[in-house]
Amino acid sequence: MANIVLGVTGSIAAYKACELTRLFVQADHQVHVAMTAAAARFVAPLTFRTLSQNPAYVDMFDEPAEWMPEHISLAAKADLMVIAPCTANVIAKIAHGLADDLLTATALACKAPLLVVPAMNTAMWENPATRANVATLESRQIKFVDAGTGDLACGTSGKGRMAEPGVIFKAALSLLSS
Repeated sequence: MANIVLGVTGSIAAYKACELTRLFVQADHQVHVAMTAAAARFVAPLTFRTLSQNPAYVDMFDEPAEWMPEHISLAAKADLMVIAPCTANVIAKIAHGLADDLLTATALACKAPLLVVPAMNTAMWENPATRANVATLESRQIKFVDAGTGDLACGTSGKGRMAEPGVIFKAALSLLSS
């Protein structure tokens, strides 16, 4: 059994993180969800609390459950951190060491392997700034589940679609066993 910190960012693909949570729990892993405020506009923290059987964290300044600040205690207990979906904004923040919310502060403090699962519009995915940020993270040994190609929520079709939960689950298990 592993402790998995699941970061969820503000993307319509956040609903897929619910299924990912279920897959981890069914495999007897502990899931601790850290969400951005934007993610909580797509899927309520209560959904993740119910699926994971653990609190879902959104605000870095909420009263911590332990004596240690939440972003530090989450990072310390993680055997693996997965951010799915991960927006271009959060990829940029992590690449540049910005920690202005619970999720990015947890990612910056986390010493466990990090698996990033992008989800964004094709133009954003292909933007040179995003490509450079991805390359920066890959140079730091951060792993990615590549964005898929297909219909996007914005009504276009192309690369940027979040990978399916089963694919992410397999990639996470592979990282845990390495």
